[in-house]
Amino acid sequence: MSKKKVRISLLVTIPVVVLAIIVVPRWISDSTPSEGKPVVPQKPAGGALPVNVYIAAPTDLSNGIRAVGTLVANEEVDLTSETAGKVVKIHFQEGTHVKQGDLLAKINAEDIAAQLERAEAQIKLLGTQLERQRILLEKDAVSRESFDKVQTDYNMVAADISLYKARIERTEVRASFNGTVGFRYASEGSFVQPGTKIARLVDNSILKVEFSIPEKYISLSLNGREVAFQVEGFPQTFHARVYAIDPKVEPKTRTIALRAEYDNSRELLMPGMFAAITLITSKSSNSIQVPSEAVVPEMEGKSVWVVRNGKAVATKIETGVRSETLVEVTSGLSSGDSIITTGLMQLRPNMAVQVQPMIQ
Repeated sequence: MSKKKVRISLLVTIPVVVLAIIVVPRWISDSTPSEGKPVVPQKPAGGALPVNVYIAAPTDLSNGIRAVGTLVANEEVDLTSETAGKVVKIHFQEGTHVKQGDLLAKINAEDIAAQLERAEAQIKLLGTQLERQRILLEKDAVSRESFDKVQTDYNMVAADISLYKARIERTEVRASFNGTVGFRYASEGSFVQPGTKIARLVDNSILKVEFSIPEKYISLSLNGREVAFQVEGFPQTFHARVYAIDPKVEPKTRTIALRAEYDNSRELLMPGMFAAITLITSKSSNSIQVPSEAVVPEMEGKSVWVVRNGKAVATKIETGVRSETLVEVTSGLSSGDSIITTGLMQLRPNMAVQVQPMIQ
């Protein structure tokens, strides 16, 4: 190639390379968002801001006093031995239901049973003698003193029989009421003393919800009020009713102790569980609640953005009770209002908005 052709080729190539170096980076910069800079969502072609809304509607709302408490069994007792002796038989399986009067454990009573058998034989003999003495006394064939002696002997043996039977009953551990028997604490063949724990019997068919509230609520009519409570492991809310109030204020905590009754016939819950409690003080079936994120705090109160004729309108409201996610609106809204829940920082009065699919 001649020097002239090389020179011409360089004159054409160099400007093209320089132009590429300048233009290509700018094109890449314009087409790729920079890292660390938020990408502002673009408004739709019509210029309206896309928003989500919550439709206001009347709902049931309960106001109450918050408290914590414990679930207590309707009846609970430790079954213990009343006498000393060897356990000869255990008649129950741990964790099973038993009925009132069922025999749960038997302690050796052979010596008492033998004494009872002897006394019963004696009373038969004395009964025959007493009947003869009565016939002879009527005929004045024996003295009154002789008759009274036989009568006394008969009564003493009858008393011994009652005593032996009572002692035998004390060697039998029976269920005091219908319920569930727990773990056993004695084995067959073990020697027990009076008061030795055999098992625990619990009636879970009804549970007592035990809790305390501040003394300032003493003026309320507390007896008979509804109690809503929640426990760990269950998503639903349970309901009980106050049936007893402790007649004394606890001086250390200045609180009033209350008990509510819960029907646990299905035995879903167990005694000892922790309960988050609301003592219901009032109920409303026509309350309007809105998501807490939709409420905008202001210097002079609170407001929400409402969609009217396709535009955002700020509306002042007054609020009542608050839950974890909702706020009661006592004035400022009506049923059917569309409350904006997203994009609140971008809203301006009378700004056009486009409602996205509603979330309720």
